[in-house]
Amino acid sequence: MSGDDPSSIPQSTGPDDNLDPETAPGLPATTLAQQAMPTREPERGDLVRRLRLHTSAVPEILKLSWPVMLATGAVMLAGVIDRAMIGRLGDAEGGAAVPLAAVGIATQFFFVVQSSLFAIGLACVALMARAIGAGDPREAQRAFGASLQVGVASSIALSVPIAWVAPTAFAFLGQEARVTEIAIPYLYYVLASSVLMAAALVIESALRADKHMRFPMVIAMLVMAVKLLLNWVFIFGNLGAPRMELEGAGLATLISQAIGLVALIARVLVAPPEASLRARLADVFGLNPRSREVFRISLPGIVERLVMNTAMLSYIWVLGHYYGTLSVAAYTVGIPLLAFTWIPGQSYAQACATLIGQALGAREADEAERIGWQSAGLAIGTAAVLGAVVAVLRFDIAGLLTDDVEVITALGPFMLALAIAQPLLQLQFTLGGAHRGAGDTFTPLVAACVGNWLFRVPLAFVFAIVFAFDVSWVWSALIFDHLARSVVLLYTFRRGDWKTKLDERST
Repeated sequence: MSGDDPSSIPQSTGPDDNLDPETAPGLPATTLAQQAMPTREPERGDLVRRLRLHTSAVPEILKLSWPVMLATGAVMLAGVIDRAMIGRLGDAEGGAAVPLAAVGIATQFFFVVQSSLFAIGLACVALMARAIGAGDPREAQRAFGASLQVGVASSIALSVPIAWVAPTAFAFLGQEARVTEIAIPYLYYVLASSVLMAAALVIESALRADKHMRFPMVIAMLVMAVKLLLNWVFIFGNLGAPRMELEGAGLATLISQAIGLVALIARVLVAPPEASLRARLADVFGLNPRSREVFRISLPGIVERLVMNTAMLSYIWVLGHYYGTLSVAAYTVGIPLLAFTWIPGQSYAQACATLIGQALGAREADEAERIGWQSAGLAIGTAAVLGAVVAVLRFDIAGLLTDDVEVITALGPFMLALAIAQPLLQLQFTLGGAHRGAGDTFTPLVAACVGNWLFRVPLAFVFAIVFAFDVSWVWSALIFDHLARSVVLLYTFRRGDWKTKLDERST
């Protein structure tokens, strides 16, 4: 198959990956050979590369990131409108809090699958970008095919057990019977869509690795438009369709994902056979020697996402047991609003991963580091502005998603905590993209464990159970989480071991 593909949405995001700080990577054989060669006068290509080290990488970062921003924005907008539609489904018994809590918790389970697929997509970017930078399109094709194999297999392996344990898990999280009743059918639909999403995300990753960003943007907008139209049809029973409410939102997700994947596959099939993005059928359906490498690189990322999602569910457990459905609903509404402020950091991370992967493939480690720092600077500056806007207009923004006054009021402290954490979160995204582009997925796992399990979850338990503080204290725990992760990632990126991570694995 080839790789020009759409729907490249919030990928990469979250924290980043580096290698074990206690282990100094060995020099690859090519580097040792170069050190043994006699010195010579620099050729024109060497001079060009040196001049590039003194120019800004910002224009190239922006050129690659703006299509990702639009694509991600389309996906996020669809998510917000989706929540707004669901927020109008409240009944006299539980108000909007019941359907919002149901979709919020179901989404956390789905995120276990989705975010694991993101980790596989990042492994695809790392391997393909490195091969493209080294001028080896056949190796890029093998990496693409292997990523498809691992992505689809992983989506099935994760979705089936989640579907099986979900009813019991909802009860464990302290949710009302009504919340579980309406959430389970919705969850089954979105889990069914995960296999389609697996293929789509890998295709998008292949496109990003070769600097093809615009087609995914177009497909993301197509998927968004179809999703919202079908939401209107199935949730509220328009155009003669039955009124399915939350279950209708799940069906709309499944159908829109299928349409997006068909468009992506069609784009892949028109690529020339010799293109880096054109995996062969044997690469996809046969025994691919690169599948093991894709799995090895993505495994720490998958574990990282499981760690984070388990922490989020523990966080929801505290909210459900000690602060009630209203607080869970506030969390559910606040996350899509936070997701809008993720867009710049996620987009810079996408561009950063591609550029760093290709720079390392061309043996330009200093250029790769410079790209990482400049991407982080862009993200932090943008996050400061967006965080300030969210802090000032948090109640007005919440009103766009629901007309339930209690939910809007409960959102205030949560949105403020999210606004304060924005620069830290964006820093994690971009440095994460840098590490993953280099093929390092272990450090982000360490950062996620430190932030979530040494700070966010323990602090939430202490504030709620030991001191019985107001829920605002539980919201503040997320700030400490993101601060801890940022410190870990800054240290590891500055140390620089990530530059030779893939070389170390291949020797």
